[in-house]
Amino acid sequence: MEELELLERLSNAHGLSGFEGSIRDVIRAELAPSVDEIKVDAMGNMIATKRGNKPSLMIAAHMDEIGFMCKYVDENGFIRFVRIGGWFDQAIHSQRVILHTPNGEIYGVIGAKPPHLMKDDEKKKILKAEEMFIDIGAKNREEAESFGVKPGIPITPDREFKPMAGGLVTGKALDNRAGVCVMIQAMKRICELDIDVTVYGVGTVQEEVGLKGAKTSAFALDPDVAIATDVTIPGDHPGVEKKDSALEVGKGTVITIADSAGRGIITHPTVLEWLEETAQEKNIPHQLDVGDGGTTDGTAIHLTKSGIPTGVVSIPVRYIHSPVETLNMQDLRASVDLITEATTRIDRYF
Repeated sequence: MEELELLERLSNAHGLSGFEGSIRDVIRAELAPSVDEIKVDAMGNMIATKRGNKPSLMIAAHMDEIGFMCKYVDENGFIRFVRIGGWFDQAIHSQRVILHTPNGEIYGVIGAKPPHLMKDDEKKKILKAEEMFIDIGAKNREEAESFGVKPGIPITPDREFKPMAGGLVTGKALDNRAGVCVMIQAMKRICELDIDVTVYGVGTVQEEVGLKGAKTSAFALDPDVAIATDVTIPGDHPGVEKKDSALEVGKGTVITIADSAGRGIITHPTVLEWLEETAQEKNIPHQLDVGDGGTTDGTAIHLTKSGIPTGVVSIPVRYIHSPVETLNMQDLRASVDLITEATTRIDRYF
């Protein structure tokens, strides 16, 4: 139940890339009683440190979520926006959103030309984000600006975390608040076990727009080994074939062998052995993944300085990069178990 309540708080919080402050607040509140030090670096990464001997371990989870940013307000008070992070345009239309202004939160809806007024050839085309706008109810530009709306205002989907049947939950930003939840829970358990290694729990910034926080935090910390925890795409629902993804929701945590067809990370052999043997010996439900899609913070971390042995532990999540992402809590708990148990035996491998 503890993981469920924490994930709900994280999912319902808002933190567009570059505006992750509310997520930092949750991490600080959760980890401050357990760790030796918490600090925020120049980029905005949250670093919680449990001091100990070598080897040192970095557990990274990106805090940011995809969303939008105000580009300009037109004379009639409608807001044009840009996408921040990887959106599928068809998932954007008709969403309710929150504009995070200096004056407080303002609600709006994403609209476009109604289909009733479209010609037949227009209806056959995919509606693009550039054709959409946000309606906050303002009469004109001046009124919108009086509400605090201006270029650069971060905008996020207005969705609340909800339970589903079969142990599933749905909400916005489970990519990667699920990974943040795993990092927090693993850090708490590691601190309780008083394992004599140095462990950094890092909430990274701006992953969705270039793995930026992972690059800078890994450079500063220079750990002996690292684990990035994120989400990944399962192939257990209509529209996806096993050849595209053999992963399933409810079948356990996911250990990455390679992602982005090797253009991202190819997991260090010792790291892979460490994680896989831990899962097998401790009977932790797990799946192995060779992906040809996206990358994670692990890609940036493993290329830092002269190279950092890095692995990726993920939770399979359906419908990622939408406001209705869906996961099984057992997979999340298995991810916590794997990272915790792996940390207890890290000195056998590094």
